[in-house]
Amino acid sequence: MKLYSINTGYFKLDGGAMFGVVPKTMWGKLNPADENNMCSWALRCLLIEDEGRLILIDTGMGDKQDAKFFSHYYLHGADTLDKSLAAHGFTKDDITDVFLTHLHFDHCGGAIVKEDNKLVPAFKNATYWSNETHWQWAIQPNDREKASFLKENILPMQESRQLRFIDVDAQSSIDKANSGALVYKSPFTKNVSFIVANGHTSAMMLPVINYNGKTIVYMADLLPSVAHLPLPYVMGYDMFPLTTLKEKKIFLAEALQHNYILFLEHDPVNECCTLQQTEKGIRVKEVFKLSGLIGG
Repeated sequence: MKLYSINTGYFKLDGGAMFGVVPKTMWGKLNPADENNMCSWALRCLLIEDEGRLILIDTGMGDKQDAKFFSHYYLHGADTLDKSLAAHGFTKDDITDVFLTHLHFDHCGGAIVKEDNKLVPAFKNATYWSNETHWQWAIQPNDREKASFLKENILPMQESRQLRFIDVDAQSSIDKANSGALVYKSPFTKNVSFIVANGHTSAMMLPVINYNGKTIVYMADLLPSVAHLPLPYVMGYDMFPLTTLKEKKIFLAEALQHNYILFLEHDPVNECCTLQQTEKGIRVKEVFKLSGLIGG
């Protein structure tokens, strides 16, 4: 197995929305905002080369939207999906599987591109993986979340017949846990399983990778950044914040106990971290790049 960090750029979101009930006097020290109260966040994906498959986890937000859209989200930075794949010797056509943690635009926007005025899959040879519970949630969105579910990012996956559903129960892995132990499922390879979480959105899937005896968890939006480690630091974007709080508490305890490595999709500075117990609760122990872990 080989792992590659795939950086697709940065975007901006309102700092208050990203930190929920936490006051700016506290979160402003962790990710300082600009004059519009916007903070930069990474769009960091993960590429897994394993058992003859090339699996891309999430795709970033893409660049096909109009100027009005980007005036709200400020896509910036020199990194792109194509450039990051090329840096490791790959193209989009090499991808065999696109695993989408969930279908918010900043996680799946790069999955679809516009060619000759048509919306088509960016990965022509890949199978796109979601789950039916989340798919139905996304194509029939509630009024609060519908701005994050853009049909142009989602429906072409199904229209192209490249979409397949992973068989998951709508119930969170954590809700089904016995004595707080998480439940994992394995859709792809013997080395890749996942957790289902429901706080941020319905049936979000967090990949869990067994890499040389170490466990790496792709955190998606359960833990956007190191700054979100304290339990009350829950995004205003989360549909069910008390569920997120429960999921974070159980997950972080297990991650600490088993020394999981957390791969951070949105942290603007830190790619990976480990955890330690402190007098204030579970906090970051070490931060490092994925390449430092794998020796690349």
